[in-house]
Amino acid sequence: MNRYSTLVRFSLAAGVAAAALTGCGMMGSSNTATFSGTLNGASEVPPNMTAGSGTAQATLDKNTNLLKYKITYSGLTGPATAAHFHGPATAGANAGVVVPFANAASPIEGQTTITPAQASDLLAGKWYANVHTAANAAGEIRGQMLPR
Repeated sequence: MNRYSTLVRFSLAAGVAAAALTGCGMMGSSNTATFSGTLNGASEVPPNMTAGSGTAQATLDKNTNLLKYKITYSGLTGPATAAHFHGPATAGANAGVVVPFANAASPIEGQTTITPAQASDLLAGKWYANVHTAANAAGEIRGQMLPR
């Protein structure tokens, strides 16, 4: 009976330990990716000499591809005429618009569901945030969206 009790206790302890380790592994993998970018004129292609600057922050739910974002900026040459995410492109290259923002006024906040291909490009650091003005119609400030 004593041997049986020891075996049962050992089995229960091993099961609890295995469950705890499994739980720890699940906590370590996140289904949310975060991104940030610093917007400035030097990052534009070609660069410009604006005093404008800003930040872009985003989170991506990797299960649903829901992208939430917030972009703030100041010091532009005039009111923003447009703002959006572009991709796929690495720093120093240009690309088309992938997510237009409904309103270009700072702060820009929103969310959208992106395609799996777009999520892959974003996760690879191939998206950038861009803010346009009348004086800099091709883009006044830009920031590459990099995973954190």
